[in-house]
Amino acid sequence: MSTWTNRIDHLRLIRTDSVGPITYRRLLDRYHTPAAALDALPRLVRAGGKTTTPAIPPAPEAERELERTDAAGGRMIFLGDDDYPPLLAMMDDAPPCLIVGGDAGLAQQRCVATVGGRNASANGQRMAETLAADLAASVVVVSGLARGIDTAAHQGAMRAGRTIAVVAGGIDQPYPPENADLHRRIAATHLLVTEAPVGTVPQARHFPRRNRIIAGLSLGVVVVEAALRSGSLITARLAQEAGREVFAVPGSPLDPRARGGNDLIRQGAIMVETAADVLDNLPPEPSARRPRRSGLEEPEQASLEGFRGAEDGPDARAQVLALLSPEPTMVDDLVRHCHLSPSVTMAVLLELELAGRVETLAGSRVALLPDAIE
Repeated sequence: MSTWTNRIDHLRLIRTDSVGPITYRRLLDRYHTPAAALDALPRLVRAGGKTTTPAIPPAPEAERELERTDAAGGRMIFLGDDDYPPLLAMMDDAPPCLIVGGDAGLAQQRCVATVGGRNASANGQRMAETLAADLAASVVVVSGLARGIDTAAHQGAMRAGRTIAVVAGGIDQPYPPENADLHRRIAATHLLVTEAPVGTVPQARHFPRRNRIIAGLSLGVVVVEAALRSGSLITARLAQEAGREVFAVPGSPLDPRARGGNDLIRQGAIMVETAADVLDNLPPEPSARRPRRSGLEEPEQASLEGFRGAEDGPDARAQVLALLSPEPTMVDDLVRHCHLSPSVTMAVLLELELAGRVETLAGSRVALLPDAIE
């Protein structure tokens, strides 16, 4: 199989309904190649209780997406490629495909995220810009190209070093509109990163997914100014769950924009007044970790021995469904309470997810989707 054909098959699998980042990895763990996984999908979906055929994009559609990406000045990096960001690859739900514009090598370097609220105060923006400029002399500064703190962080980093902007929409869709010039400059001489296809207009549901990429690229996340229940706190939580350091700049207790950062400090985040507070507390560069097999390289003969699936029958699926609820359940707990072998339980979960009945979440958790509740 040629590399081009293999990448087309990867993109078709990634863009298939019900195939999220975690399911994508599980399919490749089972089948080793995207072509074999694509061939198995109809059977797996039927075994999960869905009668309709999965909507698998045809090869010409995937080819057109690659061509549109190239025309927009971007390129695709697949999980398992040599230039896929190594820290991001450690995340359970790492994007199977990134679309990047600019210098992809920046994501191989030590990175620190600087994030905060959109309606930031003047002092907050000045702090973010100064902090990012000081950090950029030693590390690459990552942020989300939003209004307020993110914009200030990118501008500060670009004065003294390099920056990575992680966006929620396509690389050809600057957002917010007033950052269109900043978007272009970062894509030209720094690095722009997204998992959204070219042409995707940012929507609210895209931003939490963007936040996990910000956290995943970084050794640590600095929150400069954030309200309670803000997107920046989501980024901080994702970073903590991934074993990254969390930092926060303290603010006035009278300003609701500072309450999120102050609360992080109460919970154990490292208080930041200067860049030295961040740099002195960053963990050493992680030791090399081999990414999970992506199938992009020429595979060995795929072995499906031990994979059961549909022949495990409805009783196995009924057992698994009976133990699940909309509240996320640890997969280890599910395996422990099922009267099934771990391999059969995992096979059933894969079928149910592809049939749209359950959702696999980061942290080895699984939840029943509302439509599957009987």
